[in-house]
Amino acid sequence: MKSALLHLREAVDSLSPAERTVANYLLENPDRAMKLSIHELAERTFSSPSSIIRMCHRIGFQGYKEFRQAVTYEIAVRKKSAEEQHKEITRSDSMEDIIEKITYKNIISLEDTKNLLEPETLKKSVELVRNCRTVLLFGLGASLCAARDAYLKFLRLNKPCVLNDDWHSQYLQARNASEQDLGIVISYSGETQEVIECMKVMRENKTPIIAITRCVASPVSELADLRLYTAANESTFRSGAMSSRISQLNIIDILYTAFANSEYEYCLEQLSKTHISKPLSKKR
Repeated sequence: MKSALLHLREAVDSLSPAERTVANYLLENPDRAMKLSIHELAERTFSSPSSIIRMCHRIGFQGYKEFRQAVTYEIAVRKKSAEEQHKEITRSDSMEDIIEKITYKNIISLEDTKNLLEPETLKKSVELVRNCRTVLLFGLGASLCAARDAYLKFLRLNKPCVLNDDWHSQYLQARNASEQDLGIVISYSGETQEVIECMKVMRENKTPIIAITRCVASPVSELADLRLYTAANESTFRSGAMSSRISQLNIIDILYTAFANSEYEYCLEQLSKTHISKPLSKKR
């Protein structure tokens, strides 16, 4: 079942004023709101049942009933998870606690990312990869690790791709981009200024852009043609750099696999051709 609240949070800035009022109330008071009928919710938010139904349609639900069922289920799952264990790192944590908490946060981030990923957006992203001349990869900091992973994966399939480690080089590759290329931008925050500058240049060059970023309104989301959203549950010590990186790598794996599957026979040949055998160690 897809995450209703995550999709609502993602879409809130594109809603009409009346729909946005309902959405904000739902996001701030999900438990209380789910106890209300559609008419009670409309009265509480000074809107109308038709506005609520339109809001549900905008985020992919047939109506308020289906939306309400999805939110109720989501709340129950989250409450169960919260009751099972408190997952923030504390000074008194044992090694076992740290292993459990970090693993749990990564799992939750992957689950949330899965719920945000739209198959139709993934399909369009694969088509852009298939039809482009060169994949241009952009990312800094922890996002650069995910970009490097994408570079190695596409290289194995003989898909031309470019990745530069420093921002000045990335900016130059953005300036040289054309309509035949594809930019894949990775930024968890969506606010990385250097990446935004690269995207602006690519927009001027009419280069298609896929953004791998978090599901909030941001300059990176606004400048992208397609958005593959990630979620994160960060720990105290590495906010924005651990579970977000896991989510980014998961998106890269999914995009790579979907692309390989779209050209199945050829990619199987390429994987065989580019496989590097490890020499057997000699026994002494």
